[in-house]
Amino acid sequence: MESFTLTRKEMAELLLSLHGSSSRRPLQVLQSAWAKSHQYDLEKGTTLPAFLATLLPPIIEKIIKGSEVKGFSLQEISALGQLIEHSNLSITSMQNWVKRDFKPYFDCPKAGKKYSLNQAALLFVIDDLKSNLDFESIRKLFDIVLGKPEDESVDLVGPIELYAAYTSMFEELDANNDQLLDITGHLKEQPHQDLLAEQVIRHAANRFADRLSGLTDKQREAIRNILLIAVISIQTSYFHSLVRRYCNATLFLHST
Repeated sequence: MESFTLTRKEMAELLLSLHGSSSRRPLQVLQSAWAKSHQYDLEKGTTLPAFLATLLPPIIEKIIKGSEVKGFSLQEISALGQLIEHSNLSITSMQNWVKRDFKPYFDCPKAGKKYSLNQAALLFVIDDLKSNLDFESIRKLFDIVLGKPEDESVDLVGPIELYAAYTSMFEELDANNDQLLDITGHLKEQPHQDLLAEQVIRHAANRFADRLSGLTDKQREAIRNILLIAVISIQTSYFHSLVRRYCNATLFLHST
């Protein structure tokens, strides 16, 4: 069966909708994401057999049925993470993060006995950032952007908003959806053009950071920098995924 797949931006939109911070209902977000990846079936009128062949984890079934979701178990967050394209999120990794590496942010589930939507988003952020950064560096970035783990009111930007911002940035910078940032403006007569990509991403990060109100210039710069880091980390995740696929194919097809 085919897996239900979401881009990072679509996952962010789902979390925003569940959080009540979107004009779209969660079901509408899922319907739009599925339709986007099944244009052929929509044109041919074969949506029913196509959807019947789609594997749905229980948490997605729960959302489709319209059940209220205010938080997730770690198993449900893992199931959602497996839907994100080019992600390799595992429940074992998340258990280590919540119990050890990032324990202060998960020491107490904030939605009854379940983890809050913001805590779920934070796990997805960690999964992206670890493509390029060690955990100590990620923790220090969180200290700057998120402030006190036990008090979300002091966050410069909430985890869901942070996740939504940089995933939207990435899709904006990858307009043709080939998983590579669209960088234009290279000039043959200039030998050193390595700064061009940085400038393009920084410009986009500045625009997103400028939308946030109530921040000092220094705080806005910190947000800009973590957005830049996160966008590049998504790009890295794609290459990691590509490497894993080719490695697995080679080992499976050529090992004796």
